[in-house]
Amino acid sequence: MEEILPKAIVSALKKQKYQLVGTHSAVKKCRWLHKSLVEDKNCYKSRFYGISSHRCLQMTPSVAWCDMRCKFCWRVQSYDLEVKWNETEPPIWESAEKIVYDSINAQRKFLSGYKSQVKDGIISIKKFNEAMEPKHVAISLSGEPSLYPDLSELIYEFHKRDFTSFLVTNGTYPDRLERISNNPSQIYVSLCAPNKKVFYDICRPLISNAWEKLMTTLSLIQSFNCPTVIRLTSVKGLNMKNVEEYSKIIREASPSYVEVKAYMYIGYSRKRMRFNNMPNHLEIRRFGESLSERTGYKLVDESPDSRVVLLTNLDKPLPIHNKS
Repeated sequence: MEEILPKAIVSALKKQKYQLVGTHSAVKKCRWLHKSLVEDKNCYKSRFYGISSHRCLQMTPSVAWCDMRCKFCWRVQSYDLEVKWNETEPPIWESAEKIVYDSINAQRKFLSGYKSQVKDGIISIKKFNEAMEPKHVAISLSGEPSLYPDLSELIYEFHKRDFTSFLVTNGTYPDRLERISNNPSQIYVSLCAPNKKVFYDICRPLISNAWEKLMTTLSLIQSFNCPTVIRLTSVKGLNMKNVEEYSKIIREASPSYVEVKAYMYIGYSRKRMRFNNMPNHLEIRRFGESLSERTGYKLVDESPDSRVVLLTNLDKPLPIHNKS
């Protein structure tokens, strides 16, 4: 990766504790994995969907590549360090099998640092051994996963190892998502603006017709053979407005779930945002309630620690197969 990215970017990624994998991928320990091991606390995905936080592998096949420069993103961007590279595609793509193999090994490598806490009785040997055999992958973390041309094969390679998978996308490559033959266990599409004007202001796309492509992706949601989620990253003072416009988009897309989650003042977003752009949980809940009133989706759960609420139009949650 050092050969295809500026040294300043590689250094920034390493400082943020990314485990770089091959030429374009990365793994990073989620703070909830740590909390699950050490404090027996789990993330909202465990609460909402039954995923075991200590067995979750958080990875990306495109750590420094994305077609948008969202103001709220924690990822390092070229403007942050005043360096340039081709932000929408690395010069070479590695095989899905290699990425999966190397990602699992990278996860095990940083987990090995917990052995002393197992020895001291802080972490149970059973839970540690389970963590060393991850069973869920969040294909998100940083960058845009759908830039990776063999995304369907990547999902297949994880599923072949009995993983469940969550795929998070910004929705600007509907043609690639439409070609996925191996559906993830659940797919997230980010909706960060209620209309095109706000979208271009907050997401700053590097490609043409990005808003129209996102709308195309949302129109495809019901064709995916898995639970679907529209996620709103809510930024105080920027996109927590125009509730009716958001609601119209949600009603037309008709996803299984809607997650309304607060922007968090972390990473390189602190160079572009202010602390008071981060809404508190009460503000998130009220925004979620407004969406519920206008969409007919029920607000069925929440996680104050993560500042997120869950809405659904289902009578009961869809199962995440092979969850553990």
